[in-house]
Order: sequence, then C-alpha cells, then structure tokens
Amino acid sequence: MDNNLIKWDLELIKRYDLSGPRYTSYPTAVQFDPELSPADLVATGQTSADKSSPLSLYVHIPFCEHVCYYCACNKVITRNRKKAQPYLDTVYREMAQLSEWYSDNRPVTQLHWGGGTPTFISHEQMIELMAEMRKNFNLLDDDSGDYSIEIDPREASLETIKVLRDIGFNRISLGLQDIDPKVQEAVNRVQSVEQTAAILEEARRLGFRSLNLDLIYGLPYQTLEGFNSTLDKVIEMNPDRLSVFNYAHLPDRFRPQRHIQEETLPSPETKLAILESTINKLLEAGYVYIGMDHFAKPDDELAVAQRTGNLHRNFQGYTTHAECDLVAMGVSAISQIGSVYYQNEHEMQVYSDAVTANSHAIKRGVSLTQDDIIRRFVITQLICHFELDKAKVAKKYDIDFDEYFADALKELEAFVEDGLIKLDTGSIEVTPAGRLLIRRICMAFDAYIPKEQSTQRFSRII
Repeated sequence: MDNNLIKWDLELIKRYDLSGPRYTSYPTAVQFDPELSPADLVATGQTSADKSSPLSLYVHIPFCEHVCYYCACNKVITRNRKKAQPYLDTVYREMAQLSEWYSDNRPVTQLHWGGGTPTFISHEQMIELMAEMRKNFNLLDDDSGDYSIEIDPREASLETIKVLRDIGFNRISLGLQDIDPKVQEAVNRVQSVEQTAAILEEARRLGFRSLNLDLIYGLPYQTLEGFNSTLDKVIEMNPDRLSVFNYAHLPDRFRPQRHIQEETLPSPETKLAILESTINKLLEAGYVYIGMDHFAKPDDELAVAQRTGNLHRNFQGYTTHAECDLVAMGVSAISQIGSVYYQNEHEMQVYSDAVTANSHAIKRGVSLTQDDIIRRFVITQLICHFELDKAKVAKKYDIDFDEYFADALKELEAFVEDGLIKLDTGSIEVTPAGRLLIRRICMAFDAYIPKEQSTQRFSRII
C-alpha cells in the first residue's frame, strides 16, 4: 500500500475532527484502575510475558530548567541541578526491583530516555545512569539496539552529544517546534536554528543513525506562511524522521498553558491549512507519511517496518519493536508487561516515598482481557498499516470476525459511505481520505467509548 497517497477532504475532516484517543495503548490510560493491586499486576505481567522475547526500557527524567508554555508532559521546573541525583538514586532502587521482576537476561533491543529534559542531568550522571542500566539489564554492546534520547538543543553541548554516543545512544530526537522568534517567545522556548543544526551535524558526524525533529502547529502567532518557512528550514536540515504535533490548548488541565493568550492562537481554518501544507511539503520532499503525526525517509526503519507489515505502536509512538515488553521507570512512567499495563505515581515526592517504602511506585494499571487483546490487535493493525485482514484476525483469535465485531462493522458503514474506508468480505482498507482520520476509525473498535459519549478527555484528532 502506498502511504504517500493522502487525500485532503476538508468537509470530511471537519465532520470527523472530534476528540479521541491516540492509541499508544489499548485499553487507553483512562481505563487504568488505581484499585488494582500492584502485586497482582506484577504477577500477571510475569506469568503472561514471553521470556524469550527482548525488552524495551524507558526512563523518565522530569527536570527542565525552563517551562515551555505549550507543554503537557509531567515535569519539574527547577534550576537546581542538585535535585537530579536524589531522583536518580531513587530510580536505581526501582530499577533493581524491576530487574528482579523482569530482566531474565533478556536482550534490551530498545531503550529510551524521555522527559522533561533528559539532558538536564550532568555528563557524569548520564554515564552513571547508563552504567546502572547495564548492571541491571542485558544491554547490547554492538550498537544494534534502538537506543534513543530526547534532546533540548539549549541544554546540550557538542560534548554532550559525544558522551551520549560513547555510552551507547544511536538515535536522538530534538524539540524544535517553530523557528519564528515571535512564536518562540510566546511559548517561552527561544532557540536558534544554529543551535539545532549544530547538534544535528555533530550527531551525524559521530554516527547516530537516526535523527528526529519535533514540530508543533497551532502555537501562538503561527501563520501558514511562517510555518512554511519553518518547514523549508527543517527540510534543509534533512532529519530522518519528523513528528508534527497538533497543539491542544487545555489550560484548565495544564497550568503552563495559562501563559498563552487564546486570542493569539491560529484559527481552526489556519491550523488545517498549515497541516495540509505540511503534509504536501514533506511528501514532496521525499518523506513517507507513517501515520497521524509522523513522517520518515523511505529508507528509515519506521518506513521499512510499515512496508513489511512490522510496524507497531506503544507509549513512545510508532516503533519497530512489537515483540518487546516495555519496562518503564521513573515518575509517571508506564510499563507494558505481557497482558498488563501499569503506571507509576505522578507526583515526585509520592513517587520517591513509594519506591523507598516498596521498591516500586505502581499507582494504577489494567490487566487485559481476551477481548482487550483482540481489539488491541485490530486497532494496532489499522493505525500502523491502514488495512486489516479479517481472516488473519479470525484465525489468530479463533473468532468469527463479522459476528464478533458486528457493532463496529455497523458503525463503519457511515465511513464507507463517506469514502474513508473500503470494506469487503475479507478486509478493511483505509482510503487516502481516511488516513488523516485513522483515530476516528479506530474508535469504532474501542469497547470503552460508548458511541454517543463525549470524548472530551482526549485531544482533537486533527
């Protein structure tokens, strides 16, 4: 299937642009239950995990020196670098427990440090953190793993990039958002193009094999012309991957967003024009539309995985590591072990106290039913590959697909009439007009969303 076929149908987009899950998991985090016993979640994870499969590790480093007003991440704003070491010491204690539960000497084929700003910690602390991970888990030494880190170019020197390469990272993701100084000032994130370009250039020189840039549309003072200028500069920088996120203005939920004046935000019409232009520009520049917010070069592992049917989706977004259990550590981190998802405590002090008392900080989770597992597979196939082989699902889970999903298929009839999907006896295929609305299509298979219910707990689809 050629994923570069995107049909922009404004009428359909406006009709279906509701709020909905991003499906980095199914069930989504809304279904995580704080009443479930952490011991039961861990026990179920251990018994349902495939011990012969590799692991993915995630560490959440929440510190930022400056607040970006658009940010909805779990973070701690501080200029006091001394706060990092006590937190890392707590993570090491949690890590030892997680290793005991899940390591089994399974190879770690994927690793990610996210935030916050992971490069907030010192070079010595980076070296120490990676050493602790190597001590507790079976990290690869041959550079074949997918080891990535999020970088704020304002918080990373060229020496930082060398340290990261030396300790085993081979992928980086840089936040850029927009190059317009007026937009940057309005969101309190002023960084020069030169800063970003210098980091990318040094990373290439040192042999990082994948470079990602994050952009955001819908920020204060953005215009179609201005964002096109950002895209031109970004295409010139030539990253391997691009994430282009829709800014969701939810000041009641995210305190920093209260600094953003609503009247400075672009209109819904301008946002849609920016998105349409972004897609066209990136496709013309040779990038492949992976899905939702993501683009990659045709030879990038994400694009290859999509072509070969091996693309997956988890809490880090699109990934090539469908076979991995995800072991996450740090405040608010979410793990996926076997048929279990669970999330750590959100508040820093509560997290630290929990680890001190229990060697873990599990706050809430969900143990998947067989129905969850079946629906997760269907949603993952659609959101990663824009098509579904009904017979494959029926055989894999020993069900009659049309009977099992009778309600969902009835809902899909409207999508067929509107040209979002093609539906026949053997398959569901998302059309070029439906790809931008894939989240809405997946919602038809979501058993937790009553069909008439408001979905205000989620961001808008576009």
